[in-house]
Amino acid sequence: KKRKTFVVIHGIILLFFLWVGYQCKLSKEKDVAGWVDPFIGTGGHGHTYPGAALPFGMVQLSPDTRLTGWDGCSGYHYSDNTIYGFCHTHLSGTGISDYGDILFMPTTGDIRLQSGYPDEKIAGYGSLFSHQKEKASPGFYAVHLDDYGIDVELTVTKRAGFHKYIFPESDRSNILIDLTHRDQVIESSINIIDDSTIEGMRRSSAWAKDQIVYFAAKFSRPFDVKT
Repeated sequence: KKRKTFVVIHGIILLFFLWVGYQCKLSKEKDVAGWVDPFIGTGGHGHTYPGAALPFGMVQLSPDTRLTGWDGCSGYHYSDNTIYGFCHTHLSGTGISDYGDILFMPTTGDIRLQSGYPDEKIAGYGSLFSHQKEKASPGFYAVHLDDYGIDVELTVTKRAGFHKYIFPESDRSNILIDLTHRDQVIESSINIIDDSTIEGMRRSSAWAKDQIVYFAAKFSRPFDVKT
């Protein structure tokens, strides 16, 4: 009887440890995203970007800080301190550049139609930023644009990008859309559907010699159009 009792207790203890181990495994599986650092590879020759993306998603919404050169393939390099806008397509880890389609850039004050890259003497629409006011996690990116005092938050679904801009009090708040950004543009257009909706297309040549992207954008507030 004593031996049978020992075996039963031993089996209960074994099952308990198996259950605890299983729960620990589940806990680790739920928290793995917390270990992801989207900034890994954004320096050196890593050619990665820190913006919002989903596995197999159509949108890679990320800031552009470098528009040319081998280390600018992803559009972002950690050593840079100027953001020229937020594009909806990016390549990660490649040795040749492409994408950088459909750039949005929030600004305040007078409208500037040039980015200012790479000549710092040109008063372009790019803005200084610091890594102290920048953060990223899987599917999310945020930064403060120092020149304009604007806080930017980005996230995505598998087929769409979401921008949140928090503007300071200003006489003029702008959202620029630059379809000539980065690659050689073959053809582009924007159609104003109503006072809060636009749609358009961009056809460009880079690594892909004839790349076409169509897009539509819905704004949370009505806008006035300036061209």
